[in-house]
Amino acid sequence: MDVADAEPRCFTICVFQDVDWATRGLEALQGQRFDSGQVSVLAKKADDVESLITSTFDTDPSVFESRGLGTVIALGPLVSALQGIDDGLGKTGVAATINRVGFQKHDGFIFQTLTERGGVLVAVDSESRAADALALFHSYGGGNAAIGAWAGRV
Repeated sequence: MDVADAEPRCFTICVFQDVDWATRGLEALQGQRFDSGQVSVLAKKADDVESLITSTFDTDPSVFESRGLGTVIALGPLVSALQGIDDGLGKTGVAATINRVGFQKHDGFIFQTLTERGGVLVAVDSESRAADALALFHSYGGGNAAIGAWAGRV
């Protein structure tokens, strides 16, 4: 697909310090009626992360290797956008692919580092509710929460 034909995306991303904090954040997103199809989760492979994703989204997550993180468990539109058709997330990592969703490389480096340290990256794909997601992430302990630029603006 040509980038010009791509639907504009607006991701709001944060990294919760661990599964307990991520659980509270994901429950708050559900409580505020965010569509589960707009929510993404990415973390290093661990049983508690897999259980969190399975129980929250009622589906099994993807498991794959990602440069800089090792084996990860992931689900959602952010993962697809970073992975692309070239397996970018797997081959080059979060820091190198984060520009695909409107963030700068240094933002990706921070997200990747926090996730590598055991954090749980959570993202919401919604332009109309980006500010709501950001406020919720800040309220529930989401570190480095930020809204990316819309596709084609960076």
